[in-house]
Amino acid sequence: MNHLQNKTAIITGASSGIGAATAQELARHGVNIVAVALDQEGLDKLVEGIKAEGGKAEGLLTDVTRLEDSQALVKYAADTYGSVDILINNAGLMLFSRWSDVVWEDWNKMVDVNIKGYLNTIAAVLPGMLEKNDGQILNMASVAGHQVDAGAGVYSATKFFVHAITESMRKDLGVNRGIRVNTISPGVINTGWADKVSDPEGRKVAQELTKIAISPQDVASAVVYALNQPKNVTVNDLIISPTQQNW
Repeated sequence: MNHLQNKTAIITGASSGIGAATAQELARHGVNIVAVALDQEGLDKLVEGIKAEGGKAEGLLTDVTRLEDSQALVKYAADTYGSVDILINNAGLMLFSRWSDVVWEDWNKMVDVNIKGYLNTIAAVLPGMLEKNDGQILNMASVAGHQVDAGAGVYSATKFFVHAITESMRKDLGVNRGIRVNTISPGVINTGWADKVSDPEGRKVAQELTKIAISPQDVASAVVYALNQPKNVTVNDLIISPTQQNW
């Protein structure tokens, strides 16, 4: 049974990778998509592709590190489709480095996007969900939120944060307000993230990891599975990793 038909989903970080694959797959299940990113060209391509398949989608340039942008995003989605039923927090940065490199700028970028970005979109979407005592929030986590590598301390910390807030939200919003909250923890995914690592040694490590990466489509299928459940069922944390990855 398709429990997703005619629902509206906001997906952050949707211009490429996991976000784009998830948007496409949800649209095929009848979900109205509001795709969010900072890449207009990527958003335009995604929206055009979804509409070409008969789906409904809109793209909106949004900086999730700004609360006012997130609030404007939720208003836009509600004005366009009538409500917001699903939030998928997917925008994120994974920047490897050794502590001895003291890459302060990279640390702050990850905190801003991976932590503040999630909190901003949650804060923006919750009032509408609380009003109807219904909704779904899926926070994209990582296997790095279960096991820490020497070169990914800050990134892992941000994903431990995602697990912590999700568990708390389940116990509060899930139990008391009917809002289901999930996490997906992907392993190594080839989304081009390795090229964004500024530290040269960290970039080498990242590029080696991508050799065993799985596809964004594999994660998108897991997202659909987690969300496409009857209202009395919550899928908690799904770990999606390559068979060669030792997590």
